[in-house]
Amino acid sequence: MEPDLDLREMPPQERHPRIHDAFEALDSGETLVIVNDHDPKPLYYEFQAEVEEFDDEAYSVEHVGPEEFVAKLPKE
Repeated sequence: MEPDLDLREMPPQERHPRIHDAFEALDSGETLVIVNDHDPKPLYYEFQAEVEEFDDEAYSVEHVGPEEFVAKLPKE
């Protein structure tokens, strides 16, 4: 699956706002795929606490390489 957002070259302060905007643009049942340079666990907790449409049970993350984590953020 091709990522919707590759965050690795993006300045850290721009990442979460871009992720939230992209997630908000999804239709119900779609999944946002991101590539990050670190484990996006803080993002998971942020979405779990703040985004009602986030399907935290279907969330997944795969550690692909030293600085490559692919996360899938599904929208209910």
